[in-house]
Amino acid sequence: MSDSSNQALRAILMVFGLVFIFGVWTLMKVWPAGWQWQPNQAEYEQMIVGVYATLGVFLVMASRNPGQHRSLILFAAWSSLVHSGIMAVQAIRDTAERGHLLGDIPVLAIVGIVLLALAPKSPAMGSAT
Repeated sequence: MSDSSNQALRAILMVFGLVFIFGVWTLMKVWPAGWQWQPNQAEYEQMIVGVYATLGVFLVMASRNPGQHRSLILFAAWSSLVHSGIMAVQAIRDTAERGHLLGDIPVLAIVGIVLLALAPKSPAMGSAT
């Protein structure tokens, strides 16, 4: 991985991590139409905030040395894409949730695509690490 790619990935991991830690809850409160699914359930919100805050902490830690955290980066990418895809189907089927098509759905899709594009490539078999 080139130095510029590594620097970009480090910055992206830090930004995405901080957004997951602090931004998910905030966006659910300030933009509920795009970030808060109905019916409003405190238990659901606590679970989502807890999961994303935890992932955010690990993304921030991975930003120090992304090459050592390839699996975590790929998990964050693919789980974001899967979550976004499932929510997109749900938002299309339920007209009350269409606001998410401009909120959390594209954000998670962008997170997934960016992380996949910048993820460290797997080392060649048998190469020294």
